[in-house]
Formats: sequence, C-alpha cells, structure tokens
Amino acid sequence: MKASQYDARMGAPRHLSSQDLNSALVSTQGQGGRSDADKPSLYQQAEHYGQSKVVKSVWQSLGQAAFAGIFIALAFVFYITVTTGAAGSPWGLVRLAGGLAFSLGLMLVVICGGELFTSTVLSSVAWAQKRVTSKQLALCWGRVYLGNLLGAMVMLLLIMSARMYRLDGGLWGLNALTIAQHKLHHSWMQAFSLGILCNMLVCLGVWMTFASRDALTKAILLMLPVAMFVSSGFEHSIANLFMVPLGIAIHTFAESTFFTSIGVEASQFNELTASHFIFNNLIPVTLGNIVGGGIFVGLGYWWIERAQGAHPHNIDHSQPKLTLVNPLAPPAMTCPVSCSAMSAQCQPANVFEPYIQTVSTGEQPIMLNAKVASKSIPKMRVSDVMDPAPITLNADQSVYFGLKVLSEAQVRCAPVIDNKHALVGFISQQDLLRSLWAQEFTRGVPDKVGDLMQTEVLTVSPQDPLDGLIELMVVDRQTLFPVTDTGLMLASSYQSYEERLRHASSNRPSAYPVITQGQLCGMINREQIAKVVCEAFYD
Repeated sequence: MKASQYDARMGAPRHLSSQDLNSALVSTQGQGGRSDADKPSLYQQAEHYGQSKVVKSVWQSLGQAAFAGIFIALAFVFYITVTTGAAGSPWGLVRLAGGLAFSLGLMLVVICGGELFTSTVLSSVAWAQKRVTSKQLALCWGRVYLGNLLGAMVMLLLIMSARMYRLDGGLWGLNALTIAQHKLHHSWMQAFSLGILCNMLVCLGVWMTFASRDALTKAILLMLPVAMFVSSGFEHSIANLFMVPLGIAIHTFAESTFFTSIGVEASQFNELTASHFIFNNLIPVTLGNIVGGGIFVGLGYWWIERAQGAHPHNIDHSQPKLTLVNPLAPPAMTCPVSCSAMSAQCQPANVFEPYIQTVSTGEQPIMLNAKVASKSIPKMRVSDVMDPAPITLNADQSVYFGLKVLSEAQVRCAPVIDNKHALVGFISQQDLLRSLWAQEFTRGVPDKVGDLMQTEVLTVSPQDPLDGLIELMVVDRQTLFPVTDTGLMLASSYQSYEERLRHASSNRPSAYPVITQGQLCGMINREQIAKVVCEAFYD
C-alpha cells in the first residue's frame, strides 16, 4: 500500500509508498526498530525526501540552501588545495584525489543538513505523484538556487579576504584561474551534457544514502559517485557558482604582483567575465543538472515504479505513508497527504491495541446469512468508506478544549489543521491526558494543542484501495510470511499458515487522515472499515 508521510515541521505532506509507510508507521508508533521487510523502498524514501523539501518554510529552505552553498564552496577550496602543485603527478590520480576531497561538500549537505539545488531536483518524484504542484516545485527550486548562490558568495568574500589565492607562491590562485577558465571553454551542448552526467551521479549518490540511517555509511556511499563526477570533469551548477566567480574575482581584484609572481599575464584570463559565465556555462549546466537529476533519475525511477503496478497509489503491503507537516509556518507547498498519517497519531502510546471481545465458550456463534456484495472489497477505495467531515482541532487551541472536543465527539484522536484546512499535525487523547498529568508535577508544561501534537503523521489517499489498507492495519506480514525477498527463511521452527496467522496481529495505527492536494479531506478508522465489511458480506 502507498501512504504519505506528513511532517508538521515542514508544513506539508510527502507521499510515500508502501515501504515508506512502514518506516512512517514505526516512527509514529515509537517502536524501537523495524525489520528489513518493513523498511520503505529507496523510491518511497526518495518520494518522501522530495516532498519534504518542497513543503519547508521559505526561510528554513533559504537558510539551509545558504549553508549548502557554503558546504559546496568549501569542498571546491579543498579540491583546489589538493590539486595545486601536482603538475608532475599522474593526471588520473590527481583528479581522483581532488574528487575524493570534493566529496566532503555533499557529505556536509546530507549529514549536517542543507538544501542543495542539484539534489532538490529529486522532488520531481513528488511532483510526478501529484504531491506538489508545478508552482510549488518551481518556487522550491528557485529559493534553493538563490540560497545556494548566497552561500557561495559568502564563501567567495571570505576566500578573497583571506587572500588564499597567494598560497604556494600564488600557484593556488593560478590553479583556481585555470579551472574557472576551463569551464568557459565548453560549447553550449557540451556544458549541457556534462551537467546531465554530473547530476545523475549526485542524485544517485543521494539515492543510495536512503539505504542507511548511519551517518558514516551515508558518507562512504557518497564518496565514489562524487569522486567520479569531479575527476571526470562533469559540471555542477552550484559548484560553478563559486568556482567561476572565484576566478573572476582573482582576475579582477588580485594585485599585479600576484601575476608577476606566477609568471603569467592577467590578459590570459580575459574570458573570465560574468556574462560569459552565465550564458556559456551556468545556464546550460543548470538545465543539464535538472535533466540529469530530476528527469533521468527522479522521473526515471518514478516511471519504473509506476510500471510495476496497475495502481501507482495503491496501498502497499508495508505501511501507510508518512507525511511531514509544519505548524510553525505555512507550508511552502500544499501536497496531498495520505490517510496513514492519522492512523499513527490516533493510537495511544503511538500504537493502538486491537479491540478484543471475549466470548464465552458455551455460547454458540450466531450465523449470519452471507450475501453477494454489490461492490467487492478489493475494488473499494478509501474514499468509499472515510468520514468526509471528521472532528478537527487547531494548533492554537488549549489542551483542555481539545480534550473536551474529543470526549464529546467520542473519538480518540483528531487531525490538527490550519486555516487553509491543511494538515499540520495529529493529536490523541493520550497526548492530551499525558500533558494534564504532567502538570501535577511540574510547571511550564505546554498547554496548546500545537505544542503536543505529533508532527510526523501517517496518511493515506482517497484513491488507496481498501483491501490494502485492511491488510496494513491488521496483518504483520513478516510474521505471516517469515521469508526475506531473497528467499531466506526467518522463522526458527515450522508453523502452519493458520498458526502464523493467529500470531500475525499488527501494531499499526487504527485511524488515518485522508489527504488530497495538501488538504484534509477525511478520516478513516478500523471501526468504519469493519462496518463496511459486515454490510458488504452479511445481511
């Protein structure tokens, strides 16, 4: 089943696939870990990753983009330093050393947190899934590009102020000038093609990091893709935003004694002009980066994922999608949120215990007359069952008011929305009661719904199939089918299918918000589904 991950800290949902749902559910349920079978696929994580970038607030996105620009500029400084004075060394080994040094930039972006334009284009996956609009996507790319430029200019000012171009008797500056001028010697099509190749590797490197949560592993995974594109001379638009202006600045502002000391004429670098850079390098390389990362990698994997099933929005066998929402700032974009988000939030202790009704062994079961369902469950959708007008709360409401609303409506949880009806979080009776209990022992406990709500919410889409959601809610597939994708048996002893089914109860949420186009459109829970199942099959 596919679901969405909604993060209140980001202000909008991001739609994930079934495996994303798994990770999302685990996250919202507060479980200590999850099995490999429940992990989201790399594609699902990429979908979540892309949508989370688009839904961030403008200032958060700009700030992180500025840091990313600084990180990439630092990496290029490292590259110049490593390759300076290596004229007599093997060309390939020097480029490899420089490429490994440059990989520091992407490591900093991924691990320390940054919004880099070349990896942000992976948000094309979320756009293809209609989780974000074209306008939201364009605005996201624009502000990230602007932030990267600001960061690069800050580093340019610092490097020039530090007069680093005079290192190694001026050879450091000569190396920078040579690199910058070489970038302007490409034809338009050559620069465009090199931009495609570069961002294919950047985005594939980022894609690989989705396979691990360990920071060291992520860093190692990034090294070779980055080292390859740098050593092969592929073109990175954000790196060029620092590198070429650095060459222009050295050519324009360096003292005449600098050129004398390195034995070259300043006129040799007259091609280093802003207009030459923008029209002959920056524009084609930027477009190439978009095609390489956003189309070849992002939309390429989206097409493959879409072709694997008849229903791209079907609920996966894993878990609902997790959506990230930002109650602190209006979402930079409005994205569809899937119903899974609500389920995770509705569960007490982040996990709803199944309702169990005990029946005396002496009682005889009442046999109901089964009938042919007019609409079979496998063909039903979440939209056929959901409550289109669920109880909702506002982030500014008090804990007491929130508890009163839930109690009077006889519901255990509710979505938290903003004035535009966009999902910003999820709150349960447990969350509210925990806060009231804590007030007996300490002061300063948050008393607003927005302070207590869950900001990572599992959601589902109105078009998700009902049978997939049922399986997600009630079946632990790893217990029922204890076999890995490679055919490795996980169970230590033999059990019949019936025995495994008896113990394959799921710890997943029993209620989920339903999101479409970034707006809350309903809520679905286990009780509603049970009622529909009974109506479909029994008189």
